[in-house]
Amino acid sequence: MARLKYWQAINQALREEMARDEAVCVLGEDVGAPGGPFGATKGLLDEFGAARVRDTPISEATIVGAALGASMTGLRPVVEVMFLDFMTVAMDQVVNQAAKVGYMSGGHYRAPMVVRTICASGRNTGPQHAQNLEAWLAHVPGLTVVWGSNPADARGLLKSAIRDDGPVVVIESLAEWSRRGEVADDPDALVPIGVAAVRRPGTDVTVVTWGGAVHRVDAAAAALADEVDVEVIDLRTISPWDRATVLESVRRTGRLVVVHDAVAAFGAGAEIAATVAEHCFGDLRAPVARVAAPFAPSPFPPQLEAAYLPQPGTIADAIRASVLQGVR
Repeated sequence: MARLKYWQAINQALREEMARDEAVCVLGEDVGAPGGPFGATKGLLDEFGAARVRDTPISEATIVGAALGASMTGLRPVVEVMFLDFMTVAMDQVVNQAAKVGYMSGGHYRAPMVVRTICASGRNTGPQHAQNLEAWLAHVPGLTVVWGSNPADARGLLKSAIRDDGPVVVIESLAEWSRRGEVADDPDALVPIGVAAVRRPGTDVTVVTWGGAVHRVDAAAAALADEVDVEVIDLRTISPWDRATVLESVRRTGRLVVVHDAVAAFGAGAEIAATVAEHCFGDLRAPVARVAAPFAPSPFPPQLEAAYLPQPGTIADAIRASVLQGVR
């Protein structure tokens, strides 16, 4: 095991997969000599050459479109879109083309491509760089959406995404960019797509979360350890999400709190809440609760962004309320 920073784990995954499979290539703005806008592709140009590590024009639609064409001819491109917000510029290529090419060609073509993109929520980057838009992407049939909250999962999910035969959007957290964690030495140590991780087993209440919110949920659960036994589930894959693990947990605890940094309205948390209400109604001992950002743009000032995003204290209050509501 090595202790790597989040970005170093991503860099390692790219290097290992490029060494393993010559079909893997990297495209994006400044991914070559600069090593990527945040360092994730550092050293890849020197090791694998300009034919496989390509700087592109500042045009997300062009980058993703080129990757789609390359994937349909047998390559496995990994595209870097600098911020999750900028996926909006490439949505036609992602939603109308990549996600549908297998279906519309009757399986004749496939799109084994990865779009890496960074969510800068929690870094005071404001309304156009800090949006949590995972629900937009998860809503599209044909797209897989994953989000690792720690270095090991960031590496393992990216490796699984590169080896997947369909288009996968890999979301990464800029707020966790320097977080260190243990990462397996085995180049074939993958994190399976569609499988959640139980970060903290518990019996009183289930808390489902993902991405940048995971560590704040962990902090809330730790603060409540003397009064509430909290089960924390890190979803890891947004679509297809691990329904079986969540439903089994809620059937045991009888309570569910969903926590995410995206706005609450029409979010992935609403899908989870609806599914639990549909399949676990008789098991619930309290209403399903959601803790999420308000329906407003993400603010620039640090103190306002801290109030905007779910914090450990707010999360703990929601967990405590769920348990108290269930006492009867």
